[in-house]
Amino acid sequence: MRGSFGVYSVTVSFLLCGCAMQATPPQAAISYPAVNVPAAGETAAVATQNADAADDPAIFGKPGGARFDFAGKTIDGLLLGTDKKAGLYVFALGGEVLQFLPDGLLNNVDLRPEGEGFVAGASARTPGRMGVALYRFDGASDVRPAGFIPADTGEPYGFCMGRIDDAPVAVLVLKDGQVRVYDLDLSQPAISGKERLRFAIGTQSEGCTVDDAAATLFVGEEDVGIWRYDLKAAPGTRISVAKARQGQLVDDVEGMSLLRDGGATYLIVSSQGDDAFAVWDVTGAAGSERYVGRFRVAPSGGVDGVSGTDGVDAWTGPIGRFGQGLVAMQDGDNDGQAQNFKLVDWAAVKAALGR
Repeated sequence: MRGSFGVYSVTVSFLLCGCAMQATPPQAAISYPAVNVPAAGETAAVATQNADAADDPAIFGKPGGARFDFAGKTIDGLLLGTDKKAGLYVFALGGEVLQFLPDGLLNNVDLRPEGEGFVAGASARTPGRMGVALYRFDGASDVRPAGFIPADTGEPYGFCMGRIDDAPVAVLVLKDGQVRVYDLDLSQPAISGKERLRFAIGTQSEGCTVDDAAATLFVGEEDVGIWRYDLKAAPGTRISVAKARQGQLVDDVEGMSLLRDGGATYLIVSSQGDDAFAVWDVTGAAGSERYVGRFRVAPSGGVDGVSGTDGVDAWTGPIGRFGQGLVAMQDGDNDGQAQNFKLVDWAAVKAALGR
């Protein structure tokens, strides 16, 4: 059974043939308390029905929360979201579908602002087309395919983007825990990538996020915990941020994202095993991370809560009606409908965690 506030064990004693015996079942996972935060919105459901389909979001907005044009519409921001059975969605912050790219089996998605728009990538795992699918948004038209980096081995799974010394990189996490870091060349219409680093995490891994300022990669090893890698040190240089089954994270460890607020940098991680999100302050050097607390997304205003989540993303600063920042996450059980993505006000998360 699952315990929300501690470890539970049961000892059964019985007599058989005059002999006393004891059986102690394995201990359930420890799960620290989590505060409730109200859902603030949701997207339309993905088209794939009755399946584990929606997976990972990525948020885009303009500095200062400025509105901008997308395919002839003036909007506050965009949310990219994968249907890992079908392709890539582009949602408005109100939840409506603005665009769908039927680009095959896409698992994780991430982006980085570039010029007036952004460059995005997704882990692609259609048989015969495995690697990184790349996209561009020019700031006015729509999202368009813009290149592909084939994986050299294994099944693409996790994906995130970042910058090292202000140069764009793409990070592909293979399902077996292998990692490939690619330098991206954005100078041509078709984006290309050249391998920069490779290393192995250990076992099945997926969620990842890059702190551009520190050239640091955070990765979730699903049954183990969170690792922090120095992308400018020897390949594979890492420390442990948190371990699964010790209260903060209940495996699987899934999506993760960074958000900056008031000089602090927060790491938000999906604790899929108990439908919660754990938060760390990772502002300082490696080894100085501080656990902040945990939250769950509760039903509110006709929007159901979040359970069994995979991917999560965060936007720093104002975007649309979210004046301090936005957190978006996949919802594994969308109240009887196909899966979708939920929106949460960062100000509500902060208040609930006492920040």
